[in-house]
Amino acid sequence: MSFSVLRSDFRAKAELMYGSTSASAILRAVAADGASAVILFRIGQIFSRARLAPFAFLLMKLNKLFNGVTIGSGASIGQGFVIQHSVGVVINGRAVMGANCVLEGGVVIGAVDRWSPQIGSGVYIGSGAKIVGRVTIGDNCKVGANAVVVKDAPAGSTIVGVPGVAR
Repeated sequence: MSFSVLRSDFRAKAELMYGSTSASAILRAVAADGASAVILFRIGQIFSRARLAPFAFLLMKLNKLFNGVTIGSGASIGQGFVIQHSVGVVINGRAVMGANCVLEGGVVIGAVDRWSPQIGSGVYIGSGAKIVGRVTIGDNCKVGANAVVVKDAPAGSTIVGVPGVAR
């Protein structure tokens, strides 16, 4: 991960929040809720790849302490990653997410046994949604608030309900 990925994350957040990628919009996005969670995760990735696991572990714990976010250091998350509201976000260390994904508060992306979700690019995940197990979410999907996704969803679908149904 280079700092260009982090820059892409904040450009996406600025565009989402303020409809602009100007320098002032990006600075406001950096100060917004969820930004420090993304920063700590991305820096933790750098430490993990440099085989500095104790530092990555420390950043993961700081993220949980200060932001209420747990993202496993092995999670693979593409650029343009946005956490709108950080409290209660949990992402399993084996989860894979494409580029330009947006998460609201209380989202859980978790494993069942050894299987973790595979999430495409351009996916929006609403507040309190849970995506668990061997599930594939296609590109450009929307997961509704409090949905519990336990089955695959094709690209472009909207998933709502408990259990989540793709429409």
